[in-house]
Amino acid sequence: MKKGQIFEGVIEKIDFPNLGRIPLEDKTVTVKNGVEGQKVRVLLTKASKGRMKGRILEVLERAPMEIESSCPHFGSCGGCTYQTLSYEEQLHLKSRQVRELMKCDDRYEGIKPSPMQFSYRNKMEFSFGDEYKGGPLSLGMHKRGSFHDIVTVSECQIIDEDFRRILKETRDCFADIPFYHKYTGEGVLRHLLVRKAARTQEILVDIVTTSQEMPEGTMERFTETMKGLSLKGNIAGILHTTNDSPADAVINQKTEILYGKDYFYEEILGLRFKISPFSFFQTNSLGAEVLYETVREYIGELSGNSPVVFDLYSGTGTIAQMIAPVAGKVMGVEIVEEAVEAARENAAINGLENCEFIAGDVLKVLDEITEKPDFVILDPPRDGVNPKALAKLVEKAGTERMVYISCKPTSLVRDLEVLRGYGYEVERWGCVDMFPGTVHVETVVLMSKVQK
Repeated sequence: MKKGQIFEGVIEKIDFPNLGRIPLEDKTVTVKNGVEGQKVRVLLTKASKGRMKGRILEVLERAPMEIESSCPHFGSCGGCTYQTLSYEEQLHLKSRQVRELMKCDDRYEGIKPSPMQFSYRNKMEFSFGDEYKGGPLSLGMHKRGSFHDIVTVSECQIIDEDFRRILKETRDCFADIPFYHKYTGEGVLRHLLVRKAARTQEILVDIVTTSQEMPEGTMERFTETMKGLSLKGNIAGILHTTNDSPADAVINQKTEILYGKDYFYEEILGLRFKISPFSFFQTNSLGAEVLYETVREYIGELSGNSPVVFDLYSGTGTIAQMIAPVAGKVMGVEIVEEAVEAARENAAINGLENCEFIAGDVLKVLDEITEKPDFVILDPPRDGVNPKALAKLVEKAGTERMVYISCKPTSLVRDLEVLRGYGYEVERWGCVDMFPGTVHVETVVLMSKVQK
């Protein structure tokens, strides 16, 4: 078959992260956003000797295990993929995908579910736009497969009810204001950022616009509208961020406080964390507790007198602070300076004097640290650890045991292969589902150095 042709087939398997496989003649066509067992009509988008790719045009027959999605936006919004699977099926699918990548079932301890299947997200970045060219103002998520069209996700099931109310009222408040067009550079409205703490129920609302002028009184009207909403949580702050960058991302060039303050507090496993609009924090607060409890369990009782722990890629220092009570000293390394400042501030809030946070690239900082760790925690970005940093870690640290936390199993598998080359083996591992309804999953691995 050639590119551009249409065919029908059945998705036989879904590989991580979202790769459906359909047999076609003597080859396999890969597609996204499908479910095993679906009969689909597919447009062939790439046909070469090595790879064949397609795009699902229509689901002709649903898979036997599929259920009705509780979200009216499913299929049009690009945010979720597995909403038509029961949560049990989602967990089974994610577990199987990661096990096939890891290839060490004898050490596998299963997948832990999120405490909440719905309304679990504590942060959302909504985009302004139109659902179709020239249509009315939309505020929500990008339409599946589109860089331009926006779906107003007023009934989204993975966000808090307060988020849905704030989204609807914000769109209505700015209905007559033009949104930003990145190709022309014209327009005002860009994003709406909402964060909410699961424990304290505090909320931050941040409207993101260009510096182009709006009608007088617009921001005052928006502020009063937000303050007047009947919400389950409490609004801690209403903010206005200016962003003139051409990038389609929330970039803070200037933030003004319209009401309240520009931070709130969240509580995780008895610790308190100050969170600003742009600071990193796990997007599933209750799921993060499951993840961090798993990490603490894997670390266990640290041996030695006043043991030293390295927390590499430490972000805002949440994991470092979770394990501080069982360590003599924890040293966190993170390249984002704002995250390091937040980590230091949160450690002070929690009265933890044995945490030290260093701003810098892990590869370079390892050369500067003179202390040797008794344990290492790796929690890198999605792309994993720089191979040079892994080599430097083994050379400089030489620790017997380490925990690797991964949000992308394919990167994890690659890095574990490198670590095996240095004499480390998987001792135990498992998964934590932080993102129900989506293709994503966290993996936690305890590795030990093989004694010769």
